Amino acid sequence: MLRNLISGLGSLAAVAALSTAASAAGPSVEEFYKGKRMRVVISTSPGGGYDIYARFVARHLERFIPGKPNIIAQNMPGAGHRRAAQYLALKAPRDGSVIATMSQGLPFAQIVWPERHKRIDSGKFIWIGNVNEGNNVLMLWHTTGVKTWQDLRNKEIVVGGTGAGSTSGQYPRALNNMLGTKMKIILGFKGGSQMNLAMERGEIDGRGSNAWASIKSITPQYLKENKLILPIQMGLTRAKGLENVPLIWELGRNEAETKVLKLMVMASRIGRPTLTPPGVPADRVAALRAAFDAAVSSKAFVDEAAKRRLEINPVSGIEVQNVVKEILATPPELAKLARAAVTKGKVFKCTALVKDKKMCRTAKKKKKSKKSS
Repeated sequence: MLRNLISGLGSLAAVAALSTAASAAGPSVEEFYKGKRMRVVISTSPGGGYDIYARFVARHLERFIPGKPNIIAQNMPGAGHRRAAQYLALKAPRDGSVIATMSQGLPFAQIVWPERHKRIDSGKFIWIGNVNEGNNVLMLWHTTGVKTWQDLRNKEIVVGGTGAGSTSGQYPRALNNMLGTKMKIILGFKGGSQMNLAMERGEIDGRGSNAWASIKSITPQYLKENKLILPIQMGLTRAKGLENVPLIWELGRNEAETKVLKLMVMASRIGRPTLTPPGVPADRVAALRAAFDAAVSSKAFVDEAAKRRLEINPVSGIEVQNVVKEILATPPELAKLARAAVTKGKVFKCTALVKDKKMCRTAKKKKKSKKSS
């Protein structure tokens, strides 16, 4: 589902015009970035999907930002991506010299735990683009004995996650609270590589969420050696290669559950994002977005991604910004349901949370009509 990205040449020409117009008020975009050392802040530890995609994008982005700055990576894991989010919101320079990547689950976490995000508003971040829109999966080690998602209702397993607000914390909690699975969730991992190692050692049984693209590119040996069980996928449509794996929202037993689960999987369109702090000058924002679009559509980028088996399915920054805006505009009643779905200790009692009790009725299966004799 490749989005209609802005044409690289046309975008850069528009940036040049913006830069000329802004020159009277300060340095042009090219003057600002020339000789500049930029940073890409990565909200996880090295070696995982967010880290690999962020470094890959940054290296190619350098060629397309006017002035060709050098971009260095800075890992800032902690608090389930929130440490990096706090830095970006409160301390990072607002001049376009810092970009970042962080959890696609941040906007959803903001609507269910607004008290934790008073100073971290994902709607105020400036989203530059997403390099890969793709599904996530509940990823279990082959020794668990789990075959289908229904087995999770009868067998307790241990899954790892980075934090309650990350997708690796959100999805298993929703399955527990809404559908009665028995997953024990261990939070506090700093990234995917740590969780993979813990899984291989038998310290955990799997990961609450991992990108299907990351499994194929970073740990393809897991698939080749049949080391994984993938009972559920998270996305709007079934991914190629996972045609027989149910989507999480397909498991919803009524309208309320289905709406909450569909709201959660909107995060797949945010994917592996690149963003920058609020308040960055408009001409530099335009330059960064144009550079991102040009980089991810360039032959060098596409060829290297194919060589490294990195799945690429870009979404423009404006489109990502609109998805974030849509999530943050969730109606209060649906947000209340979502909070009950992903909060530890909460009871997801639909009839106590909504006014329209019809939303809580279990959908009845249609009976096959008898043929008239």
